[in-house]
Amino acid sequence: MKTRRACLAAALLTTALALTGCGGTDSGAGSVPEGWGTLKTKGVDVSYPKGYAEQSAAERGKHNAAAAVRAEGGKKVSVITVQLAFTEANSAEQAAIAAEAGIQLGAKVEGQKDVELAGADGAKRIDFSFKATGEDGGPAAGTPVEGVILAGLDSADTAFAVRIDAQRGSLPDADLDRIIDSVEVH
Repeated sequence: MKTRRACLAAALLTTALALTGCGGTDSGAGSVPEGWGTLKTKGVDVSYPKGYAEQSAAERGKHNAAAAVRAEGGKKVSVITVQLAFTEANSAEQAAIAAEAGIQLGAKVEGQKDVELAGADGAKRIDFSFKATGEDGGPAAGTPVEGVILAGLDSADTAFAVRIDAQRGSLPDADLDRIIDSVEVH
């Protein structure tokens, strides 16, 4: 029993060290990895890896303050968007509830938790997954897509939502973590 507990403790310690980036290249909240681009808005900035292209106001959805897309073979495989003032919220919890309402019908919400974002007093992270519809230049119908929404209030108490959707396997977990770490709330 003691050996089993020792192994479990060692495994948990190893996992904790890996997650904190001990000795790694993680540069902290609000940081931008070298070579990445940044979506800048009046309330939130978020960076994206090489291979994404920032969309102009004419290209992105009318509700998005900023967006970047990565395509492969002429299909969108990942999209990062920023929405501002999309709801009248008084808390990060209310902003998250409103952001969650915008997830595709039939999606599986896998959880909501508190997350620390540079400059935010409080923020929520919503993880979800769904099957692509095959529309709007996205992956073929039925392709698994994984998503994350980061929601809260900026310094002017305006709701924000940063959404990252990616065809399963197209965005490495390390890059997703760096995108989240790059978020800076103004």
